[in-house]
Amino acid sequence: MSTAPFATPSDAPTAVVYCEANFGAIDGKTANGLVRSSGTYRIVSVIDSEQAGLDAGVALDDKPNAIPICRDLADAIATNGGVPDAFIFGMAPSSGMLSPPERALVLEAIGLGMDVVNGLHEFFNDDPELAAAAAAHGVTMFDVRRPKAKKDLRMFSGRIRDVTCPRIAVLGTDGAIGKRTTATVLTRALRARGLDAVMVGTGQTSLIQGARYGIALDAIPSQFCSGEMESAVVDAFENEDPDVIIVEGQGALSHPAYLTSTFILRGSQPQAVVLQHAPARSRLGDFGEMAMPTPASEINLIETFADTKVIGLTINHEHMTDAEVSAAITLYEAELGIPATDALTRSPDRLVDMVIAAFPQLEEKLSTPAS
Repeated sequence: MSTAPFATPSDAPTAVVYCEANFGAIDGKTANGLVRSSGTYRIVSVIDSEQAGLDAGVALDDKPNAIPICRDLADAIATNGGVPDAFIFGMAPSSGMLSPPERALVLEAIGLGMDVVNGLHEFFNDDPELAAAAAAHGVTMFDVRRPKAKKDLRMFSGRIRDVTCPRIAVLGTDGAIGKRTTATVLTRALRARGLDAVMVGTGQTSLIQGARYGIALDAIPSQFCSGEMESAVVDAFENEDPDVIIVEGQGALSHPAYLTSTFILRGSQPQAVVLQHAPARSRLGDFGEMAMPTPASEINLIETFADTKVIGLTINHEHMTDAEVSAAITLYEAELGIPATDALTRSPDRLVDMVIAAFPQLEEKLSTPAS
């Protein structure tokens, strides 16, 4: 059993990830996620001229990973010693659309024979110029957010009641705050301790990373969102018979623009929620005029809206020192009466402890923690 939900196969196609001026930032979340883990592509470089020459792991997490950040596509190809198999558009701007300079770069990649992976709301295969170029050069463009045909979309059915294992959703107080990263780390930690944990993705990044179960929830017509969410969880349960299912969150229940948390709570009906929060973020990421909610207010909203319980708080440490993270953990545990941790800088066993405290029946399946 692999301990990583997105372990990279040795024969995975190579890919360069485009993230100009956004690597490590909010809109670079797709590139950030792929650099941390990818089960579909072997990431060989990142394009961001503002950080060219740095190691992507050091730039992101202060941990080298031998993925170079390059100035442009030509630099990436030279650094790789050849043309990678795929070009991944690694940004997730709120508009979800392609700019004219980015269009020229996509055409350049196509001209070099690279497959294109697109997580934007704008579908490249519907663009006559891009589609003609792809056909002429024999490459494939993957529009990750394209939903199934409406005749194939599923309505909510109530089958979620047949899922008997614990379901835990990782929600947040804002968009692009680290929900997918925490869900990935939590799934990996549970599997490392002997539990059969399956992660259900809900966004384009987890699908590009290689999530076996999931949907790009924000691209599905609203009438089908709850049903598609339910079906993804049911499929994971019926095919894997897991001990626990982890559901990646989207947006925030309190968010004025990103409302997909409502469908996650209604469709997957999690018995527990882990809440992700960035203590140093005073304003919503894409709406700087709006104040961030507090963890306490978000917990109250979640537990009022759904029949669930917030079992722990995880911290996004952006713009925080390690001492400030420790202080925040102590503060929130005292204020909220639930365990708190940072999924990236503290032991993953703290995440496992959150789950076992909420679902003690899982404890008998645990293996001894790694030393």
